[in-house]
Amino acid sequence: MTRLPSLGPRGEGWVLIQGVLLVAIGLGGLTETPFSPEVLTPASVVGLLLLALGGLMALLGVRQLGSALTALPHPRDGGDLVETGVYRFVRHPIYGGLVIAALGYGLAMHAPVTGIAGSVVLLAFFRLKSAREEVWLEARYPGYAAYRARTRRILPLLY
Repeated sequence: MTRLPSLGPRGEGWVLIQGVLLVAIGLGGLTETPFSPEVLTPASVVGLLLLALGGLMALLGVRQLGSALTALPHPRDGGDLVETGVYRFVRHPIYGGLVIAALGYGLAMHAPVTGIAGSVVLLAFFRLKSAREEVWLEARYPGYAAYRARTRRILPLLY
């Protein structure tokens, strides 16, 4: 059980907050003072690599969920618990991919404060959202507790 609110019958409020955070990060990357020219090229390369890695991780998560995919944290009726592919390494790869991509975006846009602060805020938000989501997942799927015990939450090998 969690004390975190549902924010709607299927968690609609969580999705609204997530959208606001992603838009804020996107706009922040357009308004921040850029790196000095001597760090411009390495930061751009690292940022683009992280952006690609995060995007790939999120896209694999979307693809591998198949018919269980929903934008809402409440599991879709009739969906299956996915424990293979990228889900073998992390329970919430879409969230992890967005965190990594936010960091990469900030670096690629020469907006390091946006990238670092945005990824930290997203990680904290997704920690809370996933805790609320996992209450629903455990209620829906009998094997979820065992899956949770052996799999990282958001970032493969880290968290």
